[in-house]
Amino acid sequence: MRLPTDEEIRALHARYAPTPEALELVYTHCEIVCGIAEQLLDAGGFDLDRRLVRAGSLLHDIGVYRLYDAEGRLDHARYVAHGVLGHGLLESLGLSQALCRFCSCHTGMGLTSRDVLRQGLPIPVGDYLAESDEEALVMYADKFHSKTDPPVFLTPAAYAATVRRFGKDKVSKFAAMRERFGEPDLTPFIGKYGYALV
Repeated sequence: MRLPTDEEIRALHARYAPTPEALELVYTHCEIVCGIAEQLLDAGGFDLDRRLVRAGSLLHDIGVYRLYDAEGRLDHARYVAHGVLGHGLLESLGLSQALCRFCSCHTGMGLTSRDVLRQGLPIPVGDYLAESDEEALVMYADKFHSKTDPPVFLTPAAYAATVRRFGKDKVSKFAAMRERFGEPDLTPFIGKYGYALV
């Protein structure tokens, strides 16, 4: 499987970002998730495909660009669709399903058909769950940074509190990932990017 280089991935972000501000927000988030995932890989000594984790991290949120309107406003009401939109975008470019899945299968702690129906989500009914260890790691790393205005880093306790509203099963799944992958040291990321920790 051919994976795009960092330069090719950055070029894709630049191509699809509707504004420089959108590029800065989304690409910076993807860089942070990549750094967290790689830190967890190094600390845990996991036998995962590091190149796939890197490419998946850097591309997982590319679908967010599809939610901006002509004036550069983000459609927050349909935000949950960004994963499916990103999957479709990468698929249209001929990238492998292994890479496309990082987009559609990283939202929250994974979305099931039941979640989609119960919450009335604006995506096709289906299961959007991390299956590979690489997908699970990127999903987990994604939980420690939020693109809110302003962006923030999240402690494990802060994310657990956020996901609790979607059910105890989501909290349990996050706890299991925390046990499996460990906790990232967010200090170097806070120092580099300057976002607050909540």
